[in-house]
Amino acid sequence: MKLYIGNKNYSSWSMRPWVMLTQAGIAFQEVMVRFDAFTPESQFKAALRNVSPTGKVPLLVDGDLVVWDTLAIAEYVAEQFPEKALWPADKAARAQARSVCAEMHSGFGGLRTHCPMNIEARLPEAGALVWRDQAAVRADVSRLVAMWQQCLRMSGGPLLFGSFTVADAYFAPICMRLVTYALPLPFDVQAYVQRVCALPGVKAWIDGALAEQDFLDFEEPYRLHR
Repeated sequence: MKLYIGNKNYSSWSMRPWVMLTQAGIAFQEVMVRFDAFTPESQFKAALRNVSPTGKVPLLVDGDLVVWDTLAIAEYVAEQFPEKALWPADKAARAQARSVCAEMHSGFGGLRTHCPMNIEARLPEAGALVWRDQAAVRADVSRLVAMWQQCLRMSGGPLLFGSFTVADAYFAPICMRLVTYALPLPFDVQAYVQRVCALPGVKAWIDGALAEQDFLDFEEPYRLHR
């Protein structure tokens, strides 16, 4: 399988399937397509033109099959590798895991908009201003806290559904945002964020992001680089 991704420092959507595959020990070939712009004439779009029906990443290619949505990628990989237990075995827990992933897939617009993923950066001052001024961000974090606390309480931890699942991979980019902007969290949720950051698959992505040193102005709303 080939997984097409964008810059690891910025591409939150790419992070999800990459972490899922890496943490589960599933072999794949990484194809990194650098962000330069997202206009039709950009190098990014040109590189994907003959591969992706949407011109976006992530994109999973398995032989002649092309899968271009993160949830669809998760479902396909889980079906191909049932022994990896990427969804919880219990039916009720599995339904809940799919529900929280679907909510992540379509929601949390305030957090996405005002706290874009930027793994290399540490922006607590920007985070404090966002927290003060953006009610949508406070509401998103409140929902995350309630969701994660419920999952951890029901499963007993240490991850959302006990052992690693698609849900933890799906929320890994949110954990990156919470760290970058130092948004306030209760102790148990902060501990979960730290556990996610320490997962080998997540740590490998973070290391790759830090190694890029590829700063893109249009991905940097809160600081300027040399």
